[in-house]
Amino acid sequence: MNLKCLIIDDEPHALRILEKYIRQVPYLECEATTTKSIEALQLIEKFSPDLIFLDIQMPDLTGIQLSKLISGDVKVIFTTAYAQFAVEGFELNATDYLLKPISFSRFLEAVEKVKKLKAENRHNSNENEASENFFFVKTDGKNKFQKVDFSEILYLESIRNYVVIHTKHEQIVTYNTLKHFEENLPSEKFIKTHKSYIVSIAKVSKTDTSEVWVGDDSLPLGDTYRHTFFEKIRERRI
Repeated sequence: MNLKCLIIDDEPHALRILEKYIRQVPYLECEATTTKSIEALQLIEKFSPDLIFLDIQMPDLTGIQLSKLISGDVKVIFTTAYAQFAVEGFELNATDYLLKPISFSRFLEAVEKVKKLKAENRHNSNENEASENFFFVKTDGKNKFQKVDFSEILYLESIRNYVVIHTKHEQIVTYNTLKHFEENLPSEKFIKTHKSYIVSIAKVSKTDTSEVWVGDDSLPLGDTYRHTFFEKIRERRI
């Protein structure tokens, strides 16, 4: 996992030292440097960095003021020659605080902390995403429920008072309405193509103005749903 970095410091010598240190760490990438805090805001928007080395004593905007304008999951390591700013820096949830002159060992300790935090955040994010990629439906039997993974679904078909969930390996029948699934399935993954069908966008193999093929199955494309369906197709066209 590489970390994109910005260096913001009004001392050219400090910039050069940090650039040198970054080059020695394989997972760090220096996207840009600046001595101007106003320009720093533009660079942050342009590069969306993972990590910012931020000097506290800056003209126009101090590093403390600048850090309050940074949004998103951007880690900040403050750099300064004055130890008295450390408390205020940590109150702003800075990941670490480097006191100049900065040794490479202390620099490495700080960036390793950022790397660990980023890895933990990614792990938690993946776990949350995985937990939201399935659902349970009631099938035959009073208290029988079956797990259905989004990735397994080809399409859903409404038949009278039932919905048949067609997957790669089986057909799951549940007493429900297609409207219920339309309201609860993620719209970025599933789309209604007919009053009786919802298809997985990722499983569409081809289409024309009247039919949608999902695997080997040809499904009707209704007039009411055609425009919205092709809007989704256009989003993925190259």
